[in-house]
Amino acid sequence: MHLLNTLYVNTQDSYLRLDNDTLRVLVDDETRLRVPLHHLQAVVCFGRVGISLPLMHRLAEEAVALVLLDENGRFKARLEGAASGNVLLRRAQHNQSLNPLFALDFARACVAGKVRNSRQVLLRGARDAKSESDAAALTRGAQDLAATLRALPDANDLDVLRGLEGEAARQYFERQPMLVKADLRAEFSMDGRTRRPPRDRMNALLSFLYSMWMNDCRSALEAVGLDPQVGFLHVLRPGRAALALDLMEEFRPFADRLALSLVNRGQIRADDFLVREGGGVSLSADARKAVVVAFQERKQEEVQHPVLAHSLALGLVPLVQARLVARAIREEVDANGQVSGYLPFLVR
Repeated sequence: MHLLNTLYVNTQDSYLRLDNDTLRVLVDDETRLRVPLHHLQAVVCFGRVGISLPLMHRLAEEAVALVLLDENGRFKARLEGAASGNVLLRRAQHNQSLNPLFALDFARACVAGKVRNSRQVLLRGARDAKSESDAAALTRGAQDLAATLRALPDANDLDVLRGLEGEAARQYFERQPMLVKADLRAEFSMDGRTRRPPRDRMNALLSFLYSMWMNDCRSALEAVGLDPQVGFLHVLRPGRAALALDLMEEFRPFADRLALSLVNRGQIRADDFLVREGGGVSLSADARKAVVVAFQERKQEEVQHPVLAHSLALGLVPLVQARLVARAIREEVDANGQVSGYLPFLVR
């Protein structure tokens, strides 16, 4: 599989146009970048970015998604060409969404993947902690998440399962400040998860990273022919990409780990954020660029995939997982003649 690029454009008032088979980025009428279209999987525009109509048509023809987000990463719109999804797969997906047993099993796998990966973040933090109190608190948090994992098999409906997931998230984010270096905690502390708008620097950074993972998960589902709107863990609502949110759960800890690395290494600093009226916090333009570069670099890193039994770039994992989602929906049998349930990607 070839790892295609996502082009992130966050320079305000830039303009994208078509130049033969190349996308050209102009800022103040000066060409800043040229990218061959065949290298692109998606173009993501943050805020005030203009785009020519010929380029929009060409992106649609080439099946390159155009995603419009506001400056803080909140979704606004998505332009795609004609749907190429497998109609039989989508019909099976819609039928399975009405099957309570399948929905519960799939949702349980999504929650298990998220909690397991979140627990690894805490365990890693406990190993690296500089103080015994931090190490003890992080270890207790990991034990709490282990208790959640043990409780998942007994969750007999989606509401109970969502309650377990919510409590695990609360416990996890309660320990998050202990993963930040002690001398940076005053600037990067967080009192739980807040969004729309984020109320502190760490929440703003996490929201931005989550939005990019969300786009990759949605693109992966569409690439294998699934409907990103019809999920199992997240409640169906008009305009909500429920299945993309389901798939994204297991990748949230990857965003968390990158956010902590950027902060602890000083690549993102307190003065890289803007505080707006009403208390909302967002990344500055330069900080967004730095985060996007770090995100793209992280996606190039090799990870071991337990199902494939070989390593691949992290950026390809959502596509592999989307294919496993499709396999589970079709109820394909494995080499042992057993129906294949969904297997989330677990970090080591």
